[in-house]
Amino acid sequence: MSALTGTGHLVRLILRRDRAVLPLWVLLLAVLPVSYAASFATLFPTAAERAAYATGTARSPSVVALLGPVYGDSIGALTAQRGGFLQVIVGLAALLTVIRHTRTEEEAGRRELLGATVLGRYADLTAALLATYAASLLLGLLTAGGLAATGLPAAGSLAYGLSVALVGVVFATVGGLAAQLTETAGGARGIAVGVLGVTFALRLVGDTARDEWPSWLSPLGWAPRIRAYEGERWWVLALPVALTVLLAAVTYPVSARRDIGAGVLPSRRGPGRAGRVLSGPSGLAWRLHRGLLLGWAAGFGLLGATIGGAAEAAGRSVAGNAALEQVMARLGGASGLAEAYLGASLGIAGLAAAGYGIQAALRMRSEEAAGRVEPVLATGVRRSAWLASHLVFALLGPAVVLAVTGLAAGLAYGVSVDDVPGQLPRLLGAGLAQVPAAWLLTGLAVLLYGLLPRLSPTAWAVLAVCVLLGQLGAVLELSQWLLDLSPFTHTPQVLRAGWSATPLLTMTVLAGLFAATGLAAFRRRDVPTT
Repeated sequence: MSALTGTGHLVRLILRRDRAVLPLWVLLLAVLPVSYAASFATLFPTAAERAAYATGTARSPSVVALLGPVYGDSIGALTAQRGGFLQVIVGLAALLTVIRHTRTEEEAGRRELLGATVLGRYADLTAALLATYAASLLLGLLTAGGLAATGLPAAGSLAYGLSVALVGVVFATVGGLAAQLTETAGGARGIAVGVLGVTFALRLVGDTARDEWPSWLSPLGWAPRIRAYEGERWWVLALPVALTVLLAAVTYPVSARRDIGAGVLPSRRGPGRAGRVLSGPSGLAWRLHRGLLLGWAAGFGLLGATIGGAAEAAGRSVAGNAALEQVMARLGGASGLAEAYLGASLGIAGLAAAGYGIQAALRMRSEEAAGRVEPVLATGVRRSAWLASHLVFALLGPAVVLAVTGLAAGLAYGVSVDDVPGQLPRLLGAGLAQVPAAWLLTGLAVLLYGLLPRLSPTAWAVLAVCVLLGQLGAVLELSQWLLDLSPFTHTPQVLRAGWSATPLLTMTVLAGLFAATGLAAFRRRDVPTT
């Protein structure tokens, strides 16, 4: 029997299991660069306006730190830079997909059952990598085709699309290697996401420093240096290909040397007796959620500082561009362009915080599917207490990360305009104003978990719709009733005078009703659900 026997069957199984999630993130990430190109063409029709934008914003140190360098002021070059952070998301999606279909399967015991059939040693790892590679390449081709359809040069579009695809390929392989190192899916995700964070930090340091050599150590730094639309350097594409081959050459021998269910790194023994913190459901929930909460808070702090640092430059760069002023006013709703930029950026942070809330809420579904809820409920812990302990973090988490974002943005913007005491509370309030909309989506996830747990991941699809409406709605001038489908459309812009708190109260009440209904349904259904 070959070591790859059964790979094709496992690929089909993965595609069937991910028939909703995989197309969702591929299509969503393919549409966004196309929307950026269309918006740049509409908002900056002349070369002079694009040059002013590139000088004022695209070359701002804060923007470069977040998105990467810009190598020209053409529509293609600006689009390539604007889509720079999307490559981080592509890498994250790719590594999580591979870990889900390798280490998570082993941890749940399903890999051992499959291994009892006619299945080669490398079949599961190869199937997960092939499926994710194919999704990444499809994403790259769809992105390239969409950009070319907007009128951008085909060569530059292909170069940008391939750069996106190869980022996914590299980090899919990173996820495959991380899955061999630990016994738990959480540990593998921690290692892989940590590698992604280090590569982003290297890219950030290299792009903002005079000497760019740290960027050449990072796969995220290679992508912009292909210089799509500005004299493509095709040879740079060989770097991620070579790194993928090298990582795969390490991953497969490591996979062959370990037992199924075990990791290369030895697991650390825990204490013989649990501490007082773990004496109740709240302590257990804190143990499960603390890493996620602290990681998101740190990332949102960096995001807030970047947003605040770039605000003044954003305001200067678009002054006098009537079309952009109109769109920014629609997105941010503030009287000044800098405040419009801050409002729009914090709205995007609100969408991301909703993702954190959904992820924290769906941790309950993961615990139930893994069979860890029944032993807890078999003790004196009530169902309502267990669910409430997780619900605290699902609701508190978005509030914490958005507060951190607002504080960091207020501090950075206050320093840039020499008004920290005045700007800090204003932007803290603007960040917290996004919380009720994030709570509404979190409450929806709790409602689905309580009523129809198998459909609870549908909350991610709802968030994807909100992202599409938020990113494309104003630029494409969609009907207002479509925009109103997103709760973030109803979030008031607190940076301007005359805003009303009624939408915030309404969304908070609805989120509470969703969560309460989910709790009531959970108390009455079977655990685990059949």
